[in-house]
Amino acid sequence: MSFHTLESRSIAFAAMCQAAYLVDKIANKGMCPDAVAFNASLRSIMRTDSAAPLDIFGGHDALKLGYKTVIAQLDNADGSRNMQITKYVAGLMALERKLSANPGSLNLLGERINQVNRQLAHFEIDDSSVLSNLDSIYKDLISNLGPKIQVNGNPAYLQQEHTQHKIRALLLAGVRATVLWRQIGGKRRQLLLSRKALVHQTKQNLLRT
Repeated sequence: MSFHTLESRSIAFAAMCQAAYLVDKIANKGMCPDAVAFNASLRSIMRTDSAAPLDIFGGHDALKLGYKTVIAQLDNADGSRNMQITKYVAGLMALERKLSANPGSLNLLGERINQVNRQLAHFEIDDSSVLSNLDSIYKDLISNLGPKIQVNGNPAYLQQEHTQHKIRALLLAGVRATVLWRQIGGKRRQLLLSRKALVHQTKQNLLRT
């Protein structure tokens, strides 16, 4: 079955936006506003053998925040677009291109994710030790591939190690979603040329939550 469809791409793009939204909120508020979305984003990193995009992210309910973010960013009927989220998504796309062009990093990434999967036999996905491991994967294999994503927020929170771990784990989840988006035919120009169709599909997805 082919997943090169607008519906599949809308799911992957919502996952990208969900990760970016959570990064922005944690950086500014120091707390995650949606534990379901946070955990779903992190679990998607582990699902490397799922075929259907929706299965990777755990169903429409797990992406509700992402769907709302896509609509706010692209439809923007009420002027609610957050330019910081736009910058994070653009940064994820830039890092994904570097990662996908680097087979060595991709192989190492698969090995490191398998290590975390083994860790999950004993810990929950949001355990501090798991977050620390995901943070290390992002720093070691992703962050240095291209222009670093500059996270803006409240310095009092950004200086906290636990906050840093959450943010880098989410950026790793965002890269994972971007890899999928690209694999199923996602392209930057679609965000301009097919924006209305993407927004319409995302609104249909939101109705299923």
